[in-house]
Amino acid sequence: MSDRTTETFWSALRAETPARVGLHRVGDGVGTRHVLEAAEAHAFARDAVHGHLDVPALAAELDSLGLGPALHVPSKALDRATYLTRPDLGRMPGELPPLRADRADLCVVLADGLSAEAVHRHAVPVLRELLPLLDAGTTVAPPVVATQARVALGDHVGAVLRAALVLVLVGERPGLSSSDSLGAYLTWAPAPGVQDSARNCVSNIRPPHGLDHASAARTLARLIGGARRLGATGVRLKDTGELTAPPEPR
Repeated sequence: MSDRTTETFWSALRAETPARVGLHRVGDGVGTRHVLEAAEAHAFARDAVHGHLDVPALAAELDSLGLGPALHVPSKALDRATYLTRPDLGRMPGELPPLRADRADLCVVLADGLSAEAVHRHAVPVLRELLPLLDAGTTVAPPVVATQARVALGDHVGAVLRAALVLVLVGERPGLSSSDSLGAYLTWAPAPGVQDSARNCVSNIRPPHGLDHASAARTLARLIGGARRLGATGVRLKDTGELTAPPEPR
């Protein structure tokens, strides 16, 4: 295969993915440009992991959704270093503020996870697309912003709010091609100790290279509707790929 044919082959693949495929080589090593690009991507990933969530700015964005004032719940991990070395502390709330105990169909928790950048970029746009797709009459509790938090912290919040479902939007672990990927975890009957097998996950929400906000919202709307009909999430709930009926205006 000629060099020209080889380059055409790799160029077509590179156009389809941000992954590092078909890298140019210089002798036995990778070209300097690719080495520098990998170092830059690694720096972005490290910055994402160590980044902090701007709670007031995120709360101000959430106000535009009309769900009520956002509440802040920190985890038991008091700082970022502790959070990264003690995953167990990130799964438990440090101190829960007074939460409305009115039972809601859905509670939404926005958690920094391993990429606060992902939450800032994608969480509110996903919610803005999702809320109009929910069935008429669906009640949504005021949003909760969780810091130094992992997915299971949402189980504690959902239990206190007596929510039927909790949706945790969390920054996913960065890689060398994605530092701002958002994950969405849906859990029926949230309570401390729920197993991960009882959750549904929609991952890699990060347009334009991952799932776009509208597509993620449609998938979540289908899962929420299915969970309410089935009374379960996780391995018992499968995404059918289409909404059962157009939602009525809320």
